Amino acid sequence: MTQIIAGAKRFLKDDGGVTAIEYGLIAALIALAIIAGVTTIGSNLSKVFSDLAAST
Repeated sequence: MTQIIAGAKRFLKDDGGVTAIEYGLIAALIALAIIAGVTTIGSNLSKVFSDLAAST
């Protein structure tokens, strides 16, 4: 019984999984920021090229 309790305590103290989840969330936020930035730049460039093509 003491081995089960000791194992449960060891499991609760282990925070390695928490760190991996935090890194995953940070990576997801960075990916969203990159996607938003590229989408905005792409839309702006599309408008610039459309205006340029219409003016010639």
